[in-house]
Amino acid sequence: MLGVIINVVTVILGSTFGLLLKKGINEKISKAAMTAIGLCTLYIGISGALEGENTIVLILSMVFGTIIGTAIDIDALLQKAGDFLENKMKSKGEKGTLAQGFITGSLLFCIGAMTIVGSLNAGLQGDNELLITKSILDLISSCMLSSTLGIGVMFAAVFVLIYQGGLVLLASLLQNILTDTAMIAEITCAGSVMIIALGLNLLGITKIKVANFLPALLLVPLFYILSGYLPI
Repeated sequence: MLGVIINVVTVILGSTFGLLLKKGINEKISKAAMTAIGLCTLYIGISGALEGENTIVLILSMVFGTIIGTAIDIDALLQKAGDFLENKMKSKGEKGTLAQGFITGSLLFCIGAMTIVGSLNAGLQGDNELLITKSILDLISSCMLSSTLGIGVMFAAVFVLIYQGGLVLLASLLQNILTDTAMIAEITCAGSVMIIALGLNLLGITKIKVANFLPALLLVPLFYILSGYLPI
C-alpha cells in the first residue's frame, strides 16, 4: 500500500500548490493549460488503448459495463459526493466547480493504464515502482487541474485511496487469476478508452459520463476468460 499512500500525498500536495497559483493565473492561461491537459490525456489514452488485442472483449466489456454503470448511475453518485463536499465547504459563486474538480480528478487519477498495472504489480508482487512513478505525474496533473477546477481536485485523493487501495487488495487476494499478462493488457485497454473519453471532455468536445463506464473494468476478466472458449 506504500505506493497508494505516496500517490494520495502527491495529489494533495499538487492540488495545494495549484490552489496557491490559482489567483495568479488569468483566464486565458487557464484555458490554454486545460487544453494542454486534455491533449496529453488523449495521448495517454490512445497509447494504452493500443495494448489491447481482443476487440470483442473490449466491446462486450464496455457495452455491458456501461449498461450497468448507467443503471446504477455512478456519475450521479460522484456528482452527489462532490455536491455534498461543496455544501460543506459552503463555496459561493462557484456552483458545480468543486463537484466538477472532484469527478474529473478522480477519473483522471484512477482509470489510467498506470493505475491498473501499478496497482496489480503492488498487490501481486509488492512492487510499488510504477505507482510511485505515477505519483510524480499526478503531482503535476493535480497542480494544473486544481489551478483551473479548484479544491475539488484535492478531494479526489480520497477516491484515489479507496480505488487504488481496493485494486491492490483485490490483486493480492486474486493472485492465481490475475497473472495473465494478456488479460491485464485488455483491462488496460478498456481503462485507456475511458481516458480518451475523459480527454475529449477536458477539451470541451463532449460531455461523456465517463464514471458510468467503470464497471467495464470488472467485466474484462470475465469476457476474457469466456473468449477462450469461442472460435475467434
